[in-house]
Amino acid sequence: MFRLYLLAALALPSLLLTGCNSLPTASSDKVGKVYQRESFAAEETYSRLFDANVDATCEAARRALLSQGYVISKAEAGVVRGAKHFQPEGEVHVEIAFNVVCVGDGPKQQIATAYVSAQQDRYALKRNPQAASLGVSALGSISVPLSSTQDSLVKVASETIPAGEFYDRFFTLMQRMLRENAADR
Repeated sequence: MFRLYLLAALALPSLLLTGCNSLPTASSDKVGKVYQRESFAAEETYSRLFDANVDATCEAARRALLSQGYVISKAEAGVVRGAKHFQPEGEVHVEIAFNVVCVGDGPKQQIATAYVSAQQDRYALKRNPQAASLGVSALGSISVPLSSTQDSLVKVASETIPAGEFYDRFFTLMQRMLRENAADR
Protein backbone atom coordinates (compact mmCIF):
# COMPACT_ATOMS: atom_id res chain seq x y z
CA MET A 1 0.00 0.00 0.00
CA PHE A 2 2.90 2.33 0.81
CA ARG A 3 4.32 1.73 -2.70
CA LEU A 4 1.01 2.70 -4.22
CA TYR A 5 1.02 6.05 -2.38
CA LEU A 6 4.67 6.62 -3.29
CA LEU A 7 4.04 5.99 -6.98
CA ALA A 8 0.97 8.24 -6.96
CA ALA A 9 2.93 10.99 -5.23
CA LEU A 10 5.65 10.76 -7.89
CA ALA A 11 3.18 10.80 -10.79
CA LEU A 12 0.98 13.68 -9.54
CA PRO A 13 3.50 16.57 -10.14
CA SER A 14 4.09 15.32 -13.69
CA LEU A 15 0.35 15.31 -14.44
CA LEU A 16 -0.09 18.80 -12.99
CA LEU A 17 2.76 20.21 -15.10
CA THR A 18 1.32 18.63 -18.24
CA GLY A 19 -2.04 20.27 -17.57
CA CYS A 20 -0.46 23.70 -17.00
CA ASN A 21 1.25 23.59 -20.39
CA SER A 22 -2.07 23.30 -22.20
CA LEU A 23 -3.70 26.39 -20.65
CA PRO A 24 -4.27 29.31 -23.08
CA THR A 25 -2.25 32.46 -22.44
CA ALA A 26 -3.28 36.08 -22.70
CA SER A 27 -0.52 36.74 -25.24
CA SER A 28 -1.97 34.20 -27.69
CA ASP A 29 -4.85 36.61 -28.36
CA LYS A 30 -2.39 39.31 -29.52
CA VAL A 31 -0.52 37.06 -31.94
CA GLY A 32 -3.29 37.04 -34.52
CA LYS A 33 -3.39 40.85 -34.65
CA VAL A 34 0.30 41.55 -35.29
CA TYR A 35 -0.36 42.29 -38.98
CA GLN A 36 -2.61 45.20 -37.98
CA ARG A 37 0.42 47.08 -36.64
CA GLU A 38 2.12 46.81 -40.05
CA SER A 39 2.15 50.44 -41.24
CA PHE A 40 3.82 50.19 -44.68
CA ALA A 41 5.06 53.74 -44.06
CA ALA A 42 7.34 55.24 -46.72
CA GLU A 43 9.84 56.49 -44.14
CA GLU A 44 10.25 53.01 -42.60
CA THR A 45 12.08 51.21 -45.36
CA TYR A 46 14.46 48.32 -45.38
CA SER A 47 16.23 49.62 -48.47
CA ARG A 48 18.83 52.11 -49.60
CA LEU A 49 19.88 53.37 -53.03
CA PHE A 50 23.59 53.07 -53.86
CA ASP A 51 25.60 54.70 -56.63
CA ALA A 52 26.96 51.40 -57.90
CA ASN A 53 25.77 48.49 -60.02
CA VAL A 54 24.11 45.36 -58.61
CA ASP A 55 27.29 43.30 -58.38
CA ALA A 56 29.28 46.02 -56.57
CA THR A 57 26.38 46.74 -54.19
CA CYS A 58 25.95 43.08 -53.23
CA GLU A 59 29.72 42.67 -52.88
CA ALA A 60 29.70 45.62 -50.46
CA ALA A 61 26.92 43.92 -48.46
CA ARG A 62 28.89 40.65 -48.40
CA ARG A 63 32.05 42.41 -47.21
CA ALA A 64 30.11 44.40 -44.59
CA LEU A 65 28.65 41.19 -43.14
CA LEU A 66 32.00 39.39 -43.26
CA SER A 67 33.71 42.29 -41.48
CA GLN A 68 31.29 41.89 -38.57
CA GLY A 69 31.74 38.13 -38.15
CA TYR A 70 28.72 36.91 -40.12
CA VAL A 71 29.01 33.58 -41.90
CA ILE A 72 27.89 33.89 -45.52
CA SER A 73 25.62 31.07 -46.66
CA LYS A 74 24.78 32.48 -50.10
CA ALA A 75 26.39 35.13 -52.30
CA GLU A 76 25.27 35.05 -55.90
CA ALA A 77 23.56 37.17 -58.59
CA GLY A 78 22.02 39.92 -56.50
CA VAL A 79 21.47 37.94 -53.28
CA VAL A 80 23.53 37.71 -50.10
CA ARG A 81 22.60 35.73 -47.00
CA GLY A 82 24.56 35.53 -43.79
CA ALA A 83 24.11 34.69 -40.12
CA LYS A 84 25.81 35.28 -36.80
CA HIS A 85 25.29 33.54 -33.46
CA PHE A 86 25.32 35.11 -30.01
CA GLN A 87 25.01 33.78 -26.46
CA PRO A 88 23.99 36.74 -24.29
CA GLU A 89 23.19 34.54 -21.28
CA GLY A 90 24.18 31.06 -20.16
CA GLU A 91 21.05 29.27 -21.39
CA VAL A 92 19.98 31.70 -24.16
CA HIS A 93 21.18 31.56 -27.75
CA VAL A 94 20.39 34.25 -30.36
CA GLU A 95 20.89 34.09 -34.11
CA ILE A 96 20.66 37.05 -36.49
CA ALA A 97 20.15 36.12 -40.14
CA PHE A 98 20.58 38.75 -42.88
CA ASN A 99 18.97 38.60 -46.29
CA VAL A 100 20.14 41.19 -48.86
CA VAL A 101 18.66 41.52 -52.35
CA CYS A 102 20.27 43.97 -54.80
CA VAL A 103 18.16 45.29 -57.67
CA GLY A 104 19.41 47.49 -60.53
CA ASP A 105 17.76 50.88 -61.06
CA GLY A 106 17.97 53.50 -63.78
CA PRO A 107 18.16 53.21 -67.55
CA LYS A 108 21.62 51.56 -67.64
CA GLN A 109 21.33 49.79 -64.28
CA GLN A 110 24.30 51.83 -63.01
CA ILE A 111 22.71 52.35 -59.61
CA ALA A 112 21.21 49.71 -57.36
CA THR A 113 18.85 49.44 -54.44
CA ALA A 114 19.77 47.09 -51.61
CA TYR A 115 16.77 45.60 -49.82
CA VAL A 116 17.84 44.26 -46.44
CA SER A 117 15.94 42.30 -43.86
CA ALA A 118 17.35 40.77 -40.70
CA GLN A 119 15.61 38.20 -38.56
CA GLN A 120 16.43 37.54 -34.93
CA ASP A 121 15.70 34.07 -33.55
CA ARG A 122 15.98 33.39 -29.84
CA TYR A 123 16.51 29.93 -28.43
CA ALA A 124 16.39 28.73 -24.82
CA LEU A 125 17.84 25.62 -23.27
CA LYS A 126 15.17 23.06 -22.52
CA ARG A 127 16.03 20.33 -20.08
CA ASN A 128 14.21 17.07 -20.71
CA PRO A 129 14.56 14.67 -17.81
CA GLN A 130 14.91 11.10 -18.85
CA ALA A 131 12.41 8.75 -17.26
CA ALA A 132 12.33 5.06 -16.46
CA SER A 133 9.17 3.00 -16.46
CA LEU A 134 8.16 0.80 -13.57
CA GLY A 135 5.62 -1.92 -14.05
CA VAL A 136 3.13 -2.46 -11.23
CA SER A 137 0.58 -5.17 -11.91
CA ALA A 138 -2.33 -3.37 -10.22
CA LEU A 139 -1.63 0.08 -11.73
CA GLY A 140 0.12 -0.59 -15.02
CA SER A 141 3.27 1.29 -16.01
CA ILE A 142 4.47 4.47 -14.27
CA SER A 143 7.34 6.72 -15.43
CA VAL A 144 9.77 7.94 -12.79
CA PRO A 145 12.26 10.72 -13.65
CA LEU A 146 15.93 9.88 -13.34
CA SER A 147 18.68 12.33 -12.43
CA SER A 148 20.11 12.61 -15.96
CA THR A 149 18.71 15.04 -18.53
CA GLN A 150 18.77 15.45 -22.26
CA ASP A 151 19.24 19.17 -23.10
CA SER A 152 18.16 20.82 -26.34
CA LEU A 153 17.78 24.33 -27.73
CA VAL A 154 14.19 25.29 -28.45
CA LYS A 155 13.18 28.36 -30.52
CA VAL A 156 11.17 30.62 -28.23
CA ALA A 157 10.97 33.82 -30.31
CA SER A 158 11.50 35.01 -33.85
CA GLU A 159 11.06 38.48 -35.30
CA THR A 160 12.18 40.67 -38.15
CA ILE A 161 14.35 43.42 -36.73
CA PRO A 162 12.41 46.69 -37.22
CA ALA A 163 13.69 49.39 -39.58
CA GLY A 164 15.79 52.01 -37.86
CA GLU A 165 19.29 52.51 -36.48
CA PHE A 166 20.30 48.85 -36.88
CA TYR A 167 19.88 49.05 -40.66
CA ASP A 168 21.27 52.58 -40.85
CA ARG A 169 24.55 51.32 -39.34
CA PHE A 170 24.63 48.45 -41.84
CA PHE A 171 23.97 50.75 -44.83
CA THR A 172 26.70 53.13 -43.61
CA LEU A 173 29.16 50.23 -43.47
CA MET A 174 28.06 49.11 -46.95
CA GLN A 175 28.73 52.63 -48.28
CA ARG A 176 32.22 52.54 -46.74
CA MET A 177 32.88 49.15 -48.34
CA LEU A 178 31.77 50.54 -51.72
CA ARG A 179 34.19 53.47 -51.39
CA GLU A 180 37.08 51.21 -50.35
CA ASN A 181 36.39 48.78 -53.19
CA ALA A 182 36.23 51.65 -55.72
CA ALA A 183 39.53 53.07 -54.39
CA ASP A 184 41.23 49.68 -54.88
CA ARG A 185 40.36 49.66 -58.60
